[in-house]
Amino acid sequence: MTTEDFPGDEFRSAAHATADLVADYLAELPDRPVWRPMDVTARRALLDAPLPAEGRPLDELIGAIGRDVLPYPMGNGNPRFFGWVNSAPAPAGVLATLAASAMNPSSAGGDHADVHLERAVVRWIAELVGFPHPAGGGLLTSGTSMATIVCLAAARDRAARQAGRNVREDGLGSLPPLVGYVTGETHTCVRKAAELLGLGSRQLRTVDTGPDGRLDIADLRSAVERDRADGLLPFLVVASAGTVGTGAVDEFGPIADLCEEQRLWLHVDGAYGAFGRLDPAIAHRYAGLERADSLALDPHKWLGVPVDCGCALVRDTEELRGTFSLVPSYLRDEAAGALGWFSEYGTEQTRPFRALKVWATIAHKGRAGLAQDIARCTALARRLGELIEADEELELLAEVQTSIVAFRHRAPGLDERARDALNRDLPAAVQQRGRVFVTGARLGTDEMLRACLLNATTTEADLRLLLAEVKATAAELLR
Repeated sequence: MTTEDFPGDEFRSAAHATADLVADYLAELPDRPVWRPMDVTARRALLDAPLPAEGRPLDELIGAIGRDVLPYPMGNGNPRFFGWVNSAPAPAGVLATLAASAMNPSSAGGDHADVHLERAVVRWIAELVGFPHPAGGGLLTSGTSMATIVCLAAARDRAARQAGRNVREDGLGSLPPLVGYVTGETHTCVRKAAELLGLGSRQLRTVDTGPDGRLDIADLRSAVERDRADGLLPFLVVASAGTVGTGAVDEFGPIADLCEEQRLWLHVDGAYGAFGRLDPAIAHRYAGLERADSLALDPHKWLGVPVDCGCALVRDTEELRGTFSLVPSYLRDEAAGALGWFSEYGTEQTRPFRALKVWATIAHKGRAGLAQDIARCTALARRLGELIEADEELELLAEVQTSIVAFRHRAPGLDERARDALNRDLPAAVQQRGRVFVTGARLGTDEMLRACLLNATTTEADLRLLLAEVKATAAELLR
């Protein structure tokens, strides 16, 4: 872009208008409906928008965004949003996203600010969750789904090498079937990763969990020994630092002991829950996390970094680089130093400047501020659990270990099938009312509601409103 091409005054005016629009939007969120279905006409206007034949002025585009897009959010910016694991955007991250877009580099490697900043923020993330991080032992990704692919690829390659094979050159055909171990609560991104890496989802064994939702060590050991006796090659255990269903945190120490004994790669899915280690009240649950071979987590969840931003961390830098490094002559760069390019540690070549919004979010709050926000969320979750246990209409289904609360409506007088149907229909019906947003899931054989608390501006009054809405909606459905 040349000086003549840059729309200087027009851009400045539109940028100021955008800042005002976004600031007003964020300020007004608590007073708006959490979510509402899109008006049919508005939806069709977006779906059927014709390809523009001519351009439009920037101020007109900003006006269209304010009119046609911002009034119809997913709802996750609102303090009464308790759905899935989606956070409100951190204001510092919102501002940094604009600046990063203005630079628009490829953060694959080289000697420019974004590359060095990513090294720093990945180290910061590792420090926040207490995971050892050698230089080069991690990178930012689009999310934990991609981070899981990165980590499991390294696990696969190590297992092949230990078996005397080079899977990058020879593929998986020269190996006995590789077997991994998960639980029924393991996130589906692990299965996707196994399928994409050629491992096959049938080679993921589902081991039992105890009443507390944690992986059963005895059942894991039995499964590993059984597969070895059958001539298979166990190589991976996936533990959780906060399951998406109930927020359960596995007992990492005994799992790590077994993995070291059996030469298995221990991967921890910390997408949502790993940052819970910042809360002194629950930090003990994460003992042994640092012994994992890899950890995948999402700054765009509990830290509030604007989407997208995940992170893959590994203990052994060379395992990761050896899995992905393939440097063509035109990308050789001595200035990159001994660590090389980020593109040697994952699947992406052209990579967005994710680090600036992470840097801004963490730097704005500091460790103390982040810890305070996370501790407030877990305290609110425990309080919600108490309110549910004190309510005769509701039933708490699992111990509140992090900031997810699993519960259901008791629906007295209904049989189990009808009770399940009611709890299955409740989340969508509550969402339609617009006052709170909660989602559902299955826990074992039970339909349930799950409230995830990630917003530190949520109040106890919001919790009471959530339960009131659930009960009022249930009464309507029962009528």
